[in-house]
Amino acid sequence: MRIIGQQLRNPCGMRHRNKMHFFRTYSYEIQVEQRLDIHSRIQGIRWTPLPDIKSQEEYKQTVKQVVTHKVWRAAKVLHTYLLTVSPAMMRDRKHHFRSHRQCCSGKELVDWLLGISHGLQSRSQAVGIWQVLVDEGALVHVRQEPNFHDKDSQFYRFVKAELHVDPLLTDKDTEEEVQESLVLLSQLGPAALLTMILRKPPCQRTEEELEVIFEELLHIKAVSHLSNSVKKELASVLIFESHAKAGTVLFNQGDKGTSWYIIWKGSVNVITHGKGLVATLHEGDDFGQLALVNDAPRAATIVLREDNCHFLRVDKHDFNRILRDVEANTVRLKEHGKVVLVLEKNPQISAGNNHQPAGASNQKYTVMSGTADKILEHLLETIKLDSCTEDSFAGDFLLTHSIFMPTTQLCQALLHQFNVEPSEVNEPEKATYSLHKRQNILHLVSLWVALYGKLLEAEPSAKSFLEKLSEHVSRDPRLLAFWRENLQDRRKTRTLEVSSGNHSPQIKINSFGNLFSSLEEDASSNTYTIRAGDKVPYDIYRPDHSCITTMLPVNASVQEVISSLATKNGYNRDQIVVKVNSSGERVCLKHEDTGVFTSLGLNERIFICYNHELNNVTPLPEQLGPNTSSSDILELISSKDLAHQMTDNDWNLFKSIHQVELIYHTFGKQRFRNATTANLERFMRRFNEVQFWVATEVCLCQEEERRALLLKKFIKLAAYLKEQKNLNSFFAVMFGLSNTAVSRLSRTWQKLPNKFRKLYSIFERLMDPSWNHRSYRLAVAKLSAPLIPFLPLILKDLTFLHEGNRSTLDSLVNFEKMRMIAKTVQMFHSCRSQAYIPLSPLRPRPVNILEDPSAARISACSEHSMTLRSPATTWAYIQHMKVIDNQKKLMELSRSLEPASST
Repeated sequence: MRIIGQQLRNPCGMRHRNKMHFFRTYSYEIQVEQRLDIHSRIQGIRWTPLPDIKSQEEYKQTVKQVVTHKVWRAAKVLHTYLLTVSPAMMRDRKHHFRSHRQCCSGKELVDWLLGISHGLQSRSQAVGIWQVLVDEGALVHVRQEPNFHDKDSQFYRFVKAELHVDPLLTDKDTEEEVQESLVLLSQLGPAALLTMILRKPPCQRTEEELEVIFEELLHIKAVSHLSNSVKKELASVLIFESHAKAGTVLFNQGDKGTSWYIIWKGSVNVITHGKGLVATLHEGDDFGQLALVNDAPRAATIVLREDNCHFLRVDKHDFNRILRDVEANTVRLKEHGKVVLVLEKNPQISAGNNHQPAGASNQKYTVMSGTADKILEHLLETIKLDSCTEDSFAGDFLLTHSIFMPTTQLCQALLHQFNVEPSEVNEPEKATYSLHKRQNILHLVSLWVALYGKLLEAEPSAKSFLEKLSEHVSRDPRLLAFWRENLQDRRKTRTLEVSSGNHSPQIKINSFGNLFSSLEEDASSNTYTIRAGDKVPYDIYRPDHSCITTMLPVNASVQEVISSLATKNGYNRDQIVVKVNSSGERVCLKHEDTGVFTSLGLNERIFICYNHELNNVTPLPEQLGPNTSSSDILELISSKDLAHQMTDNDWNLFKSIHQVELIYHTFGKQRFRNATTANLERFMRRFNEVQFWVATEVCLCQEEERRALLLKKFIKLAAYLKEQKNLNSFFAVMFGLSNTAVSRLSRTWQKLPNKFRKLYSIFERLMDPSWNHRSYRLAVAKLSAPLIPFLPLILKDLTFLHEGNRSTLDSLVNFEKMRMIAKTVQMFHSCRSQAYIPLSPLRPRPVNILEDPSAARISACSEHSMTLRSPATTWAYIQHMKVIDNQKKLMELSRSLEPASST
């Protein structure tokens, strides 16, 4: 089961994708799983929403009411504070011979907000905060205009009837209330600001506002298949359209097509004559494009499924103009009557610089699609030899080439290009051309080797190619001199990267005869990285729970597992291999399946038996998880030290993941020879482990007071993890706390101090999935490396890119898709571009990076006593967490602690 399915075409020209929704009352488990239609292992991840008693619509309404209440409370706090510290701002105004009573100008409100909040970095952020209050009706324009304006001539007043001034408490309490209100509003501000921009007529949008819309389009599935230049065009013509009531008909079947719609908020039903309801579309889906492309009547009726739906609309004349502009900027190269390369003019480069040096003209065009060989040929013609200049084309090609050009094919093509010489030119020109091309090939190969390093050792074709290339270089003094110079530049770059925490390999020359004879990596990579050829112990169980251990490669197939046991007593080739989880579910593995070792989830084990013994296979006692809580141990470890040790461990796992593993995982490693995703899957399992560890410890704690202390400790743990920029484990802890078995313990949560409940609420907002996880994305954008990102969201983004875009277009490689895939993977890699320095329990804290004031206060209140357990003991504890991953069992434990109240 994938995160999303294939695109489904419906009668109205809509791209309707099987969506994966996040809800904060759900817990999510990443599971590596088997695809039944292919001989493969581990493809995609499964997000399993745990049952909840509320329906989705009820939950949405509840969240909306809670947010509205909090926004009005925040408005009241700001209003009271403004009248206390700056009462002169609220006064009567006269503008253009009109008087306005008791109001402030928009510019004054922005200036005042920037003065009291150190977290706001721009005026647009402050505008977004005030726009939230305008949207909720707590702040109104004197002429009832819907948008907030940062101008002296625009005036606003608070709604006094609802926002009566409360007497302030102590200065400390006031400051806390104000800062907490600003945190809430700053998280809601970006969405309000974007809505405000979209409500403007397109002709009135500034360049900065167009950039905001473009950034939003990068995360909308309906336009993910379009090039960035088209997205920029769309940003300038999109029109915001909203409808308040469910049941509103947007258009009827048979109507003339006048617009293309993208659902920005809400959902619609698709209805056709004779069939009735044929589909339901949600946020991110689009409809209406087919009628514009074919100039045909609407093929279906669109009806709003819920109240307050928002759409992004592109009208027909703009739609057709963009199509014409795209075609005008497209260059198609043909060979023997067939298109082999499609280029698109880059307007930013061509329009922004009329004085480019000779030879840079090709950089005005971006490769959109082409044959693999032609894309490589174009790359070799345009590659930049200046090592100080980033060449995104080369990086995108090398990172994704295995998708459309396997290593064997790449090596053959590079060797061919190295040896081929132009015909019908004189000898001096031929020599100059050949030298330049071979230098380009050497430069590209050096980037390739630096990127993949030891992974190339598993490819016989790559080793053979590098040996042949070294022989050619050693015989040509000019190439040898170029290579030495290139190598020095690469060494400088790699030294900087390795010293900053990046474990990409260095290239080393041992002799002139073999330029690629040795690849060196830093020690930390060798310690934790799992390679495709590594052998690991496999514990294989019989139905009677007896065990035999055998050493096999990490990517061993089921057939290899059976063969390794065939020579041992009591085993033969007629037996089957079964994977059993803690709930007793059995999955029979095919002989062709690979990656048995890495396919195991939490508390899963491998069994071998005969067919007639299958029903007798039961989970081991250890698979069921612990029976008692380890809270006694946790009480002796401070939350701060626990977070440090967890982050140190996570960094070891995170660093071991080669970025290409994300591509193998997304496309299915069975497509790639000698590929492994073992390091990535190990990191994914760690997320599950931490999540269920939190739920397990809470549900096994029998005493209500101690459970409340555990909740407090886990919330503090989440605060420290966020402070250390370990967002993956931060989310794991939060998902554990939001597990239904934990969240339902109302009596326990009521015993939690109010400040910790507030902190938990702040953290929940970071988990908000709305607007494509905007809250999280904005928070991450403000952070710098080193940081550990929320891996499941990166995998989700990659899966959307893969499933939402075809890999080939008219038999040509869709390189625009490869570019988007590479950009996401490189964002993952950039998180470790700076060194991570392990923090010992006795080391002082780093500078606080938390933006949330209340979170910072909690973080600063660490336990007065030092951890009573040694760091080594704490390290051992986090390495061997015992968890219950059976949700049914967790719910049973939860109900035994706090039975459901009878109604």
